[in-house]
Amino acid sequence: MGIIHIIGLGPGNYRDITAGALELLQSCLPIYFRTEIHPVVAELRKKGIVFESFDRVYEQSKDFDTVYQTIAEEILRIANVRDVVYAVPGHPLVAEQSVLNILSMAKASGTEVRVLPAVSFLDVMFSALQIDPVNGLMVLDGLQLDKQKFDIKLPMVITQVYNPQMAANVKIRLMDDYPDEYQVAVVRAAGVPDEERVDWVPLYELDRLPWINHLTSVYLPACFGQGVRRDYDLTPLVEVMDKLRSPGGCPWDLEQTHASLKRYVVEEVYEVLEAIELGDMDKLCDELGDLLLQIVFHARIAEEHDNFSVQDVVDGVTAKMLRRHPHVFDDGVAATPDEVMVNWERIKLTEQAGQQRASRLDGVPAGLPALMRAFKLQAKAQKVGFDWEKIEDVWKKVSEEIAEFKEVYHQKNSDKMEAELGDLLFAVVNVARFAGIEPETALTRTNNKFLKRFRCMEEAALERGYKIEKLPLKQLDELWNEAKGHETA
Repeated sequence: MGIIHIIGLGPGNYRDITAGALELLQSCLPIYFRTEIHPVVAELRKKGIVFESFDRVYEQSKDFDTVYQTIAEEILRIANVRDVVYAVPGHPLVAEQSVLNILSMAKASGTEVRVLPAVSFLDVMFSALQIDPVNGLMVLDGLQLDKQKFDIKLPMVITQVYNPQMAANVKIRLMDDYPDEYQVAVVRAAGVPDEERVDWVPLYELDRLPWINHLTSVYLPACFGQGVRRDYDLTPLVEVMDKLRSPGGCPWDLEQTHASLKRYVVEEVYEVLEAIELGDMDKLCDELGDLLLQIVFHARIAEEHDNFSVQDVVDGVTAKMLRRHPHVFDDGVAATPDEVMVNWERIKLTEQAGQQRASRLDGVPAGLPALMRAFKLQAKAQKVGFDWEKIEDVWKKVSEEIAEFKEVYHQKNSDKMEAELGDLLFAVVNVARFAGIEPETALTRTNNKFLKRFRCMEEAALERGYKIEKLPLKQLDELWNEAKGHETA
């Protein structure tokens, strides 16, 4: 069994070929080039170097994966008989899938492989662009870009941008994350005398350069600031909150605690509900951002006390969604929304099996708004069969509570009035539950409707030269009905 010698031909300048590689090229061993489409090939032929190339495999194969696999298999077949030299452009271990395939197959078969160091295209790109990669650099394959993850806050080199069509594919993928106007460097034949070219262009023009060829790569500097598009990346917001909570940050933010922030969480939730009720998508986007800020704020405080981080929050809820949707992410079955809810509650009970609760009604937060809390308490009681059988019984209960409230109202007993009004509202929540309506949302909708109509009344009074507080009830009723009419229209 022979030895596989893998060498790099450098980025394109004959002078960049190493002495070790030249020694193997001038040996009597069989030599195979992945491709002879490389600037140094003409000079090697002048030197009398004899070789075979695998360009024929490119013409016969349906895709690049097949090309690289076929090449690896042929090199291993030759190595079963004798030593062989396999040469690739650049460095053998920089963006060379065929070499990785050979290494994997050779390890499985026990074949010895010797990889010689070489000058890569990255080395000459650093010189052409005058950059230092010490602070980080990502190298991606343009052919695999849709399968690879990258961080736009790191500089990036994309290889195999070998024609305008490939450049168009790369551009479309990058424009999901970078601004259209973002300046990128297109580098062709770096380090090759008379052929090297570096042009800085806006990303949207990447595929409009007619001189792009097989020696072309694209460089993107680290991307920060306005106009940057990210896929659900919380990092910028987390970084802002870290700065606000750091020494020398904002005095107000620094003194906040979980307890002091409770009121703001509630306020933001109601502002989200208001935006939904108004159907105002710009406002909804803004309010969801404010609500998200509260989540990040609490996570930051928790992290300072070594409790959990925002990543733990994201990981936890993601795992919960996967766990509670086995009909989507596993082999569970749930064909209807009702079946989904049955599964949800069953899985939830399994998760809570180790938690001891004194009552079936535990788990409803005391800090919820009263209507919402009543709704949830009733729903929990219903699960153990403690409920009205039909809505007609609930109507009767509402009528009873109205009568009882009227009775204590005439007695002018404020304590009893408060108790009976609470009973009446609790009965009305039962009506909402039987009707499938969330009472908190319903009341929020009515509040917003009242607000809108009253503002319309104020505007109408002002247009007619009236002070609304001076108008008699009859005229106020007329303005109210007018506002209702405008709303209907």
